[in-house]
Amino acid sequence: MTNVFGRESPRRNFSLTRKASSRVSKDVKPHYDLGVRLGWRSATPAALPAVDTAGETTQATVSDPHNAARQTDTAAPAPLGGRTKRLADVVIALCALALASPIMLMVFLLIRATMGGPAVYAHTRVGFDGKPFSCRKFRTMVANSDEVLREFLARDPEAARQWAEIRKLKNDPRITFLGKILRKSSLDELPQLFNVLRGEMSCVGPRPIVADELSRYEDFVADYLAARPGITGLWQVTGRSSTDYSSRVALDSQYVRNWSLWSDLVILSRTVFAVVRFDEAS
Repeated sequence: MTNVFGRESPRRNFSLTRKASSRVSKDVKPHYDLGVRLGWRSATPAALPAVDTAGETTQATVSDPHNAARQTDTAAPAPLGGRTKRLADVVIALCALALASPIMLMVFLLIRATMGGPAVYAHTRVGFDGKPFSCRKFRTMVANSDEVLREFLARDPEAARQWAEIRKLKNDPRITFLGKILRKSSLDELPQLFNVLRGEMSCVGPRPIVADELSRYEDFVADYLAARPGITGLWQVTGRSSTDYSSRVALDSQYVRNWSLWSDLVILSRTVFAVVRFDEAS
């Protein structure tokens, strides 16, 4: 399957340049306290091929080159955490759906009654290995949201600058009154539990982004593509909408490079407290 770049999905490369490594340290310095408590270490470059004294790369001998070639061709990259993380995602998503289904039904009916039209909104985001998927949310905006956004940014230069920097607006004219309540409580993200069951998202992971945002990840794009996007993540429990874009990117990279099942459980527990702090909600 091709990814958003129109080619075969790329292999992951976790090696860091000195410049990229220093950028992680600079961008996420205010949030290292959580990393220290989780026992995280800084990322280390992947092992490089051996080089002989003549400066030529040394190749390992392969007893069966044809079999090795077949294994290379058929091997597919696995998402971050492998089967362990996937099993945890399914169990958590099923339990959450069982508990939240009455609330989801109520939200569905309120949206239909107050805003009309479809209650669930789907938008294309970039998933694991660059594969696009439809990320689902309860609709929180007016029907002609794209038109409203264009007109608003055209007459408000400060809002246009804010949108260009963090892809968010402090006072977004597209969001309805009910939509503001859903966003502040994060109830709008409950339909993403179905994305988790479909294997398109994880309960915890990098923030799901659109294809246009990949260029802003620069040296860290391989880290984003190595994992399934998450309903919650480090970016949500360390500031949510108050976190600037470069810090979000660095936090996503830090999460991927230091992943453990324990860190997922800690982030999930801290998400509950982040959600109730409405002043930091998106």
